[in-house]
Amino acid sequence: MSATIVIAGATGNLGGRIVSSLRRHGAAVCALVRSGTDSAKLSKLAHPNVKVVSVDMSNVPDLTQACAGASCVVSALQGLREVIVDAQSLLLEAANAAGVPRFIPSDYSIDFTRLLKGENRNLDWRRTFHECLDKASIAATSIFNGAFTELLTSRMPLLDFDAKRVRYWGNADQRMDFTSMDDTAAFTAAAALDSSCPRFLRIAGDQISARELADVVSEVTKAKFELVQLGSLDELSALIQRDRAADPESEKNPYPRWQSNQYMHNMFAGRAKLEPLDNDRYPNIKWRSARDVIAAR
Repeated sequence: MSATIVIAGATGNLGGRIVSSLRRHGAAVCALVRSGTDSAKLSKLAHPNVKVVSVDMSNVPDLTQACAGASCVVSALQGLREVIVDAQSLLLEAANAAGVPRFIPSDYSIDFTRLLKGENRNLDWRRTFHECLDKASIAATSIFNGAFTELLTSRMPLLDFDAKRVRYWGNADQRMDFTSMDDTAAFTAAAALDSSCPRFLRIAGDQISARELADVVSEVTKAKFELVQLGSLDELSALIQRDRAADPESEKNPYPRWQSNQYMHNMFAGRAKLEPLDNDRYPNIKWRSARDVIAAR
């Protein structure tokens, strides 16, 4: 059996998938859960190779004890600044104190290292955490996967199945990076078990433009989807500013509409595009395309 991998955020959508992927590798997993976590969520983690540890995420000594003997700590925490910066910083401190050699932060996004501060609120928090991470003695690996492909069929303001439209801002031929949650989890699990990982790894199950997406969804659904430009990137920036100013309470929401639009702006601008890709690093992963995810909808 492999050395233990600690997972923070194990009951979340991505975290649970990472745990499952590690189980398939035969790895021993220590799943950190908050005290009082719902029993239904805990039952999904039940497995001989998975040890569930209830911890106070603000208690560094408890976290340090939970991390003792691990070969890697993987964060799949999601939330506002108090989670992405504050809670992750305590987790990092604990991993460092326990002598864990490697840490994978909760990035799972476009390559925000290529963006300017202020272009994306949620990604700015991750940049702030990177400042802590880069000062630590622990080795780190960030995994950039673009956007989760499943968002195309749910809340992403790009593909409208009811109106049969693919909506875009700026250039319809700008390709964007998408990776399914299962593929992101499988790659993260492989990276957690790989002691030779570099600082950054970039993956994309598909790289597709709005124009190509309209063709794909039309073919899959056997219905014509119209390609609709909503405006320029400058106009999208203005919309984001208006929506954000009009709803101050949305600052307490991890994913308000204007934040989703910030992500869309970043993707359509192309500067945070993932290149070069590291898809071939673990050849056993079979990447799901946008067509695959839409067809399974």
